[in-house]
Parts: sequence; C-alpha cells; structure tokens
Amino acid sequence: MADSGAKAVARRRTVTGIPAVRPAASRPAGRGGALVLGFFDADGDISVDRVADRLGLSKAQLAETLGVAPETVDRAVRAKARRTQARVTEMLEIIARVAAWAGGERQALAWYRGEPIPAFGGRTAESLVKDGKAGAVRDYLDHVATGGFA
Repeated sequence: MADSGAKAVARRRTVTGIPAVRPAASRPAGRGGALVLGFFDADGDISVDRVADRLGLSKAQLAETLGVAPETVDRAVRAKARRTQARVTEMLEIIARVAAWAGGERQALAWYRGEPIPAFGGRTAESLVKDGKAGAVRDYLDHVATGGFA
C-alpha cells in the first residue's frame, strides 16, 4: 500500500518538474512510511502545517520537537529544506512505529518526546533524532517489535 503512495508522489513530482527521486535521508522507508505519505503536499514535500495540526502542536512546539529554529517551520523555503524535511520524516516514521502500542499518534508523540529509553542511557527518541541517530531508534524499535528486550 505504501509503495503505491510513493509511486503517486513520484509521478506527481515528475509532472511538476521536480525530480522524482527524493534524497535517501528524507525518503519514507519501511514501517512508518504510510503515516509520512499522508503529509505530502502538492509539491511532494511534507507539509509542516499538516504535521502540527494532526499532532496538536503549535508551529513553535513542532520546531522545538524537531530541534530547529521557529523560523524554520514558519518560512516555506526553510520548511522545505532537505534538513528540515529529513528531520520531520524521521520523527513521523518513529511516531508511526509506536502509535499502535502507545494508543495513537498523540500518545506516540508524548512517548517520543518524554520517555527515556534505557538502551540509550535514558535519552529520549527526540534527543536521539536531534543528534542524527534516528536509524538507531528505528533499529531499537525493530528489535523490541521482534521480541527483543528493551
């Protein structure tokens, strides 16, 4: 199902003249990609406005969660920058992975922002993503999902 959505985004990006291939860092991958696909705008970028609305955050709160300056999510050019798009994609992928057992997307966001992860010395998923360790968090979640110890 996520593949058809990704293909639709690729087709839309080709038609609009924007390259159809997203940078690997900002491409929805694996589990969690379906949630990410729901936030694409007509240009093929993630709409930070949609993310903030759906998660019940102000733009300032979203910027804080992403670890970027508030101006980054307020200005369209900065919100569409590769770094911002990658960071919001990583956040959404992780939230999507834990939403089922957390009780929903907003509860998953609360976990993402505030629950210390013992395997990472008590750091939260949010602090790890801000430090560029989203892959480690995804690997950890995969390990727990397959029956591994937290």
